[in-house]
Amino acid sequence: MQAVKLVGPHTMELQDVAVPELGPDDVLVKVAGAGLCHSDLHVLHMGEEWPFFGGTVGHEGAGWVESTGSDVDGFEKGDAVLVSVVWACGHCRACVEGRDNACEVNGSRAMFPTTPGLGPDGAMAEYMVVKARHLDKIGDLDPVAAAPLADAGVTPMHAINSARDRLTPGSTAVVIAVGGLGHMGLQILKATTGARIVAIDNDETKLELARELGADVVLKSDSEAAQKVLDLTNGYGADAVFDFVGVQPTVTLATQIIAPEGALRFVGLGGGSFTYASDSSTETLPWGVNVQRSYGGTRADQLQVIALAQQGKLEVEVKRYPLADFQQAFDDLEAGKVTGRAVLVP
Repeated sequence: MQAVKLVGPHTMELQDVAVPELGPDDVLVKVAGAGLCHSDLHVLHMGEEWPFFGGTVGHEGAGWVESTGSDVDGFEKGDAVLVSVVWACGHCRACVEGRDNACEVNGSRAMFPTTPGLGPDGAMAEYMVVKARHLDKIGDLDPVAAAPLADAGVTPMHAINSARDRLTPGSTAVVIAVGGLGHMGLQILKATTGARIVAIDNDETKLELARELGADVVLKSDSEAAQKVLDLTNGYGADAVFDFVGVQPTVTLATQIIAPEGALRFVGLGGGSFTYASDSSTETLPWGVNVQRSYGGTRADQLQVIALAQQGKLEVEVKRYPLADFQQAFDDLEAGKVTGRAVLVP
C-alpha cells in the first residue's frame, strides 16, 4: 500500500509499505479520507525538534472496516468508522472521569496524549490499524467528508463544551478565523447554543462562508474589529471568545474583547502570547476571565459531533485531493487556498 511518511525535517514522501498486521484487539481500516490540519504544517516545520520521523502522517481519518482482530466484537467488514484523534488508555483517573484528552498514561504534563499521525502511524495511507476502542461508527455519513470531524469537529466541540456556562441565551460568542476549525466551531455554536455569534476573519471568502453558516454578525479582522465587538456589547465584551488561529494579532484581539468572567479559548497553535500578572490591573484581561489552551477532545465530544453531522447540523467544507497529490494539498493549505478542510483520498 502507499502511505505519506514524514521522513525527515521539512520532508514528506509517498512510500510503498506493507499493509499493517492486526493484533487481537485491532481493526484494519481501509482509509476513505484523511484530513489535513495546520498542526501537520506545524510538525513539518519543526525541523530537527520533531521526535517521530518515519511515521505515516494524518490525525483525521475515516474509512471502512476491512478486518478485525480475534478479540474484537461489534464491528463488521464494511462498517463506516471515524478514528479518534486521542488514543487514551481508558483506565487512568483522567480517562475514567471522561477527560481522556488529558490521559495520564498515554500523555504527560509535558506531552500531548498519543495521537495518530503524531507518533503512531496515521491516516494518510490506504490502510491503518486502530484499536477497536478508538473507533466510532458513523452510519450513512460519507467517510471522506467525515474524516475531518475527528479533529476539526471534535476540537471545537471540546472547547465549546468547556465554556457552556458562558454560552447562555443572550450571550455573545466570537469565532476568530473561519477556517478548518472555525467553520466547524461556528456551526456547533449555532446548533447547540442560543448565543449571538460574531465571526471575524480577514478573508472575504471565509466571511461569506460564515454568513452562509448562520453567523449573526460578520466582521473583517482589522484595526477596528475590537472596537466593533465592544460596541456590539455596550462596551462589556464577549462572553466567550474562540481563537482558532492563535497568532499574535488574533491573541491580542481575543484579550481586547473578552468580558469579565468570560471564557477565553485558544485553539490554534499560532504561537501568539500575552503577559498575565496576578495583580489588580485589568489592562490585559478583565476580572475573572477563564483562559484555556485547548487540545483535541474526548470520546464524548466525538459522539456529539457525529450525532450533529447525522442530523444535518454539522457539515465539513471539504476540498478533495488524491493521496498522490499530498504535496499540492499541503502547499494549498499553507498558502491559505483551502476554504474549510483539505482531505486526501487514497
